Amino acid sequence: MDIDLQAFHFLRPAWLWLLVPGVLLPWIWRHRRQQLRSWSNNIAPHLLAHLRLDGEDQHRLRPVHLASALLILGAVAVAGPTWEQDRPAFLDNRAPLILALDLSSSMDASDIAPTRLEAAKHKLHSLIQRRQGAATGLIAYAGSAHLVLPPTRDPALLDGFLQALSSTLIQKPGKNALAVVEQAKTLVAAEGTPATVVLVSDGADKSQLSQLDKVLDGSRLQVLVLAVGNTDGGMIKGADGQPLIDSQGRPQLGRFDKDGLKQLASALDAPLGSLTLNDDDLDWIEAHAQQHFESANQDNQPLHWKDAGYWLCWPLLLIAFLCIRRGWSLNWSACLLLGLLLPVDDARANALVDAFMTPDQQGRWAFEHQHYPAAAAHFTDPYWKGIAAYNAADYDLALASFAQLDTAQAYFYLGNIYTRRFKFDQAIAAYTQALKLQPDFAEAKANLALAQALAKDYDSAQDNTPEVKPDKVVFDKPAGKGKSKPVEKAQAGSDELWLQNLTTSPADFLRRKFSLQDQTVQGAP
Repeated sequence: MDIDLQAFHFLRPAWLWLLVPGVLLPWIWRHRRQQLRSWSNNIAPHLLAHLRLDGEDQHRLRPVHLASALLILGAVAVAGPTWEQDRPAFLDNRAPLILALDLSSSMDASDIAPTRLEAAKHKLHSLIQRRQGAATGLIAYAGSAHLVLPPTRDPALLDGFLQALSSTLIQKPGKNALAVVEQAKTLVAAEGTPATVVLVSDGADKSQLSQLDKVLDGSRLQVLVLAVGNTDGGMIKGADGQPLIDSQGRPQLGRFDKDGLKQLASALDAPLGSLTLNDDDLDWIEAHAQQHFESANQDNQPLHWKDAGYWLCWPLLLIAFLCIRRGWSLNWSACLLLGLLLPVDDARANALVDAFMTPDQQGRWAFEHQHYPAAAAHFTDPYWKGIAAYNAADYDLALASFAQLDTAQAYFYLGNIYTRRFKFDQAIAAYTQALKLQPDFAEAKANLALAQALAKDYDSAQDNTPEVKPDKVVFDKPAGKGKSKPVEKAQAGSDELWLQNLTTSPADFLRRKFSLQDQTVQGAP
């Protein structure tokens, strides 16, 4: 554990006044001992041994020394020593990443089992899982490029849409890498932070190379090219897993354009890598992305300081146990009286921990050990109580905690909670307020773009959701019994239909979305 002495300070320095009695106690005790020893000048040594009550203890370590150590260490612990800034999950120093996956038909070639596309999806799944908590976006492209998800920190949501991608989603053929870069540049401009886009493909459109030379000028975007396939090529398989046959009855082969990928990487001044069986390609991606992020990133945002006082609890406990020694006596009356006067909180772990750790320190310990419900119960600071409740999925408590604050971070979390609950209007308002308080809040910009995109897709899906007409059910009327009456089934709400379609069939949702976007572009003047 490295300690930055230049940044070292105390969060609650007033508690350091306890150092004064802690330092004075041994001095007072020693002064009193010296007075007793002065009697030896007036009393014979063989009589003095019977008159002294403390005896001739030759031990240098006395209870008063341990009591002094308890006061000194306890004062330092409660004062909150710190030297390291704390980074909540949404402010980590991980490089934002945009994954661009080629969905052209050649990606269905089987030279990499089971297909190039499935192998690429499996690799990107591993990348998403190892980037837990880092912002990652997703773009699908072939002859056109489409934003699937803006950079998000929800790996489950991102992976769900990744697994839904297939070569049948985009009808326009081609490998439009230029459209991918333009789309990624728009995302980077909205987020205000440097990012890296990874082009995962088996070839390139050489007709675009001349336009790619200066497309990144003035942008904070870095491009990486990850090649998928081998020079032998492979048969292209259909959705049923069978090879596709051309008009002459021959199996269609997926070509691996090695030269095209090299020229694409050269035009974009991008490092070129290839898919590997191990994690070397993932290490390669993250190393380049992090290096670009650190070299282009601006000053860090103001953060909270990490309270390290609870680490002193272990030496405090050790000293307390040493005080329990045969032949030693210490007046604990003042300590017991102080303990009786302290208020008892049922949410705290126990009285011994309460004596040396504040509720926020206990909450911090539980938070770092991922005991989020316990941390939320301990914290008194509404900011950290809200973060702990958010991680514990107790969103009601998180909302109540963040509602007490008027900070950019609090509004950011409010927006996250509203987005999870599909309340996009409230989420957009919260992110907007966070940006008013902190205009350079890159994470709020990214999530604002995500909420706006989801709200737009939500409204579009509502407009395109077919009306569900009520069914009419007529019961048979037995002779002489009852009366026939039409029964109407309740019409399903469009919101529920949209959510159900989005949850159960993201592939259909994306296919319809991509088709509408392509039609809009073709119809534009």
